[in-house]
Amino acid sequence: MHQPHPHHRYAPVPRPPRPEGGGVPGALKVFFYALLLAGCGFAMYYMAARLKFLLAPTIEDSRTVESPIRDDEWTGMAAELEKAAAAYPGNVGLYLRDLHTGRTWEYKADKPFPSASLIKVPIMAAVFEKIKVGDITLDTQIKLTRRGRVGGSGSLKWVRDGTSLSVMEIIYKMITESDNTATKMLIDYVGMDYLAVAFARMGLERTNITEEGMSLRSGRVARENWTTAREMGGLMERIYAGELVNREASEFMLDVLKHTKSRSRLRKGLPLGWEIGHKTGLLRRSCHDVGIVFSPRGDFVIAVLTSEVPNYSSAKNFIARVAKLTYKYYKIDSEYAGAAAAGRAG
Repeated sequence: MHQPHPHHRYAPVPRPPRPEGGGVPGALKVFFYALLLAGCGFAMYYMAARLKFLLAPTIEDSRTVESPIRDDEWTGMAAELEKAAAAYPGNVGLYLRDLHTGRTWEYKADKPFPSASLIKVPIMAAVFEKIKVGDITLDTQIKLTRRGRVGGSGSLKWVRDGTSLSVMEIIYKMITESDNTATKMLIDYVGMDYLAVAFARMGLERTNITEEGMSLRSGRVARENWTTAREMGGLMERIYAGELVNREASEFMLDVLKHTKSRSRLRKGLPLGWEIGHKTGLLRRSCHDVGIVFSPRGDFVIAVLTSEVPNYSSAKNFIARVAKLTYKYYKIDSEYAGAAAAGRAG
């Protein structure tokens, strides 16, 4: 099998589909210009990703945390989180781990929840397993077919049949836009049976994948996709540590997660200056968000899963509230910063 040159690991910029025929109606012109801008955005990501991996320190390098969260603060935060989870009128699963101190707090972390689009994280990891053994590369081209087109989230459902996209482009769309067509393209390419085996090899005991579970129908399905807050949080921990698939794959996955376009849920509850790599999910009265938060007082993994929610708006607001509670304890305000500075001066 042809192996790509190490400097050619990344995919070319996606090209917007060309319309057939001579003239292009005004509405279509706007659409094509939008795709062109998206391609430019992907080009910027592509170039930044290459520069990052060449010049930036790896995730192996530990961050210095001058003022890690204290025991009493952790206890206070856990009490507030538990109170909020118990009061929410739906099922809740929470998993929180401080990646500097190792402290862990959980609330029904092993309860199974419909995974919705959180399933796309282990799918991404399984595709990287294929890349690791040389079966495919990030440059491998996959054609979009009419049968592979899926509704719901994402922009690929509007792309012309027969358009070829690289594995890198498809992964990027699947995670950053939660693109369902991108997800189906990868599933069809690697196979559902392979994914089931790959999930087990990752050590996922409660997280499964089925044909029926990938359905976008709002009602119950015969065989649902399930996951837990602990297993999704565990995947994020392994990505952060560089241990999911391998270090290079983990760095790539973390970088893609940081480009997730969702601005609700966890992102909404955190200040704009804080970096987060995360993945959301929403389907069949389930609403989730799981990610890695980079805060001034230490990085942490947080997984918030909900099901049987009264409505999606309330679930999104609940997840944002959970994020705000963590921010309350992980932020360094002027009073705390002043006290810390005085302590250092003394």
